Amino acid sequence: MNGKKSEHCAKISWTRGRGEKFSDNKYSRAHTWRFDGGVTVAASSSPHNVPPPYSAAENVDPEEAFVAAIASCHMLFFLHFAAQAGLVVESYADNAAGILGADERGRMAITQITLRPQIKFKGDAPSRQDMGALHARAHRFCFLANSVRGEVVVEG
Repeated sequence: MNGKKSEHCAKISWTRGRGEKFSDNKYSRAHTWRFDGGVTVAASSSPHNVPPPYSAAENVDPEEAFVAAIASCHMLFFLHFAAQAGLVVESYADNAAGILGADERGRMAITQITLRPQIKFKGDAPSRQDMGALHARAHRFCFLANSVRGEVVVEG
């Protein structure tokens, strides 16, 4: 939050499987994401876009990762601002969902992300008004929410 630029990297790797022709469009979309901390994530196209067996439904797809990244960013700022306000958060869970559809230009895009945070506090929870203000502030500061054109809605 200091205004300095920083670079964030991920290594994406895919290799054509043995016996896959590729030009017939019948190849696996399974691949890996490797992050600078050493974590490797099994990734694939969404089975909603490319049916199995050419996608790996058990892997994370870019659309899911996008929704998770927005929800995670929001949560991290919410926790930061709650701590600044003297609140003690015991747990935070979110069943976030993104809608993939045509945008105003007719292009496929995540047009809306809905966050559904369930937050437990030590002691009394803040008022609905104070919770709304914490969520609004978290949303305003979330780098990723600031980077997207689609709508991010917080329910609750």
